[in-house]
Amino acid sequence: MKKITTIAFDADDTLWINEPYFREAEENFCKLFEPNFSRDETAKLLFDIEIKNLPYNGYGVKNFIISAVEVVCQLYDSEIQTELLNKTLKLGRDLLTKTNEKINGVEVVLKKLQENYRLVLITKGDLIDQTRKINQSGLKDYFDHIEIVSYKTCDDYRDLLRKINCKNENFAMVGNSLKSDILPVLELDSYAIHIPFPVTWEHEQHHEDIIHPKFISIEKITDLLEIF
Repeated sequence: MKKITTIAFDADDTLWINEPYFREAEENFCKLFEPNFSRDETAKLLFDIEIKNLPYNGYGVKNFIISAVEVVCQLYDSEIQTELLNKTLKLGRDLLTKTNEKINGVEVVLKKLQENYRLVLITKGDLIDQTRKINQSGLKDYFDHIEIVSYKTCDDYRDLLRKINCKNENFAMVGNSLKSDILPVLELDSYAIHIPFPVTWEHEQHHEDIIHPKFISIEKITDLLEIF
């Protein structure tokens, strides 16, 4: 751990709350179709279409909106329901205007770590929406480098390390997603610190135990100050 010079942070659900807003939008979306279609039926169709559209739309609100509109069209075949489509689009617009609430203790942690480490932010999703959230968060100035990517693969992290001129052994990643923030970083033999968040999108879940000498799991972001 003494070799670490750079600490990278995930954004959504690590620095500020995000996923609960999507789950709320999903629940409100499913209610639009009751009692004609059950909540589970609509939710499964939405999830399947979101996964199908990921390679084209990436992560974030845009994929949710486009997939939700596709659900409306599929459930009602050629009967285009104008009211349902308008309500669906409004759910998307509401997501795009959310003021994301910072996780408790985030600013204290970043301010303290900034004294001795180079801090980096790497987040995936739509460029415009993620930029809006970063600017609105008030946390931008804590980071020496900010990277917005479509995915978080080993190659994405390699590109990041090359851009910031950082060796694998000097890098640590902090995030809530085992699939995106932890596993790819461990493949590079860098440190990966997991902070679980109560709500995780099904596509981001990983159900196998992780055994790796450079994997650390903590309960809350303020626990970082006991590590560094």
